[in-house]
Amino acid sequence: MRKINLKEKTEVKVTGIVGFLEKRVTAFGNGAKVDCPKEFIGKRVYLIICRG
Repeated sequence: MRKINLKEKTEVKVTGIVGFLEKRVTAFGNGAKVDCPKEFIGKRVYLIICRG
C-alpha cells in the first residue's frame, strides 16, 4: 500500500454539501475504515482527519 502525505491545514471551505458525517475510524485487517450510509455508495467523498 502506498503512503499518502498529508498537508496540515487549519481551515477548509467547501460549498454544495449535501450532508456531513462524523464517525470514529475502526480497525479493519491491516488498515482502517469509516462506516457511512449506503446512500453514499458511488459518491465522491472527503474524509477530514482532525486532531483529537
